[in-house]
Amino acid sequence: MPTILEPTDLSIELAADAMRAGKAVAFPTETVYGLGALTLDPRAIAEVYRLKWRPANNPLIAHVLDARGAKSIVEGWDPRCDELASRLWPGPLTLVLPRRASVPAEAVGGRNSIAVRSPSHPVARRLLEELGGAAVSAPSANRSGHVSPTVARHVAEDFASEADLLILDGGRSEFGLESTVLDLTARRPVLLRPGTVTLESLQSILGDVDAPVITEQGDSPGTAARHYAPRTPAALVPINGIRAALAAEPRPCAVLCFDATHVPSPHTAISMPKDARLYGSALYDALRSADTLGCAKILVEMPPSFDGLWRAVVDRLRRATA
Repeated sequence: MPTILEPTDLSIELAADAMRAGKAVAFPTETVYGLGALTLDPRAIAEVYRLKWRPANNPLIAHVLDARGAKSIVEGWDPRCDELASRLWPGPLTLVLPRRASVPAEAVGGRNSIAVRSPSHPVARRLLEELGGAAVSAPSANRSGHVSPTVARHVAEDFASEADLLILDGGRSEFGLESTVLDLTARRPVLLRPGTVTLESLQSILGDVDAPVITEQGDSPGTAARHYAPRTPAALVPINGIRAALAAEPRPCAVLCFDATHVPSPHTAISMPKDARLYGSALYDALRSADTLGCAKILVEMPPSFDGLWRAVVDRLRRATA
């Protein structure tokens, strides 16, 4: 099994030394846990892709301390970036911009752009500081396509065979959903992946922001049609449609729902919060728990709204059940 380390000064130093030696390290962020390597080290980036079983065309997000760190790896930083960074960094917003020539193609899935954000989790920031502000590219710390990890134990479970992997334990991720990804490579901003920084928040700062439905892997990670998925087959059920769905399914199911009284035996109810932020924080842990029950199927009740933070929740659910 990997080694889970409490985030002491010595552990942070050990993790930074491992990264300098070309190894990948798992660390907490406020969104989900990441599996990171130095952005400018192609050998280390290759190790991240190997460990995750990640397709080579799926780009990574570079994590930096601040706007100064971002400017060292991107081109085209403009007043929009300054405004967004001043208001929303550090935090769960990723910006996609043209990459500098110093950034290896391996770190961006062979693209000319790079995704970059400044995490707010104190352990992630301490690690970046120990590395002297060097950028760290990190996807979520799970096997490719599986449910993202929100606690250190999830990472250890996914990488149980990787005895040399270090995992910095920063507790439960605050938001539990991956960052919002905003493409600023063109004049008109485009929301590539919804997250806890909502479309409405971005529009209040930038004005018009395009928000297409994306079902193919592009310049943002996490946009494949099927992603964030449990191993058990899963399906979305219309709001208040749980009783009817279970009546048509004789085999035991795990059910993520808002009212557990709608779920009779032999099915297992997992009650979900009605608040969007709390739901997002609980979602991946609930999907992983449902996966352990040995049920024939996981049924997920559709959230009551598609606006605000619910947009990100619905995006993850649609991909998880594709």
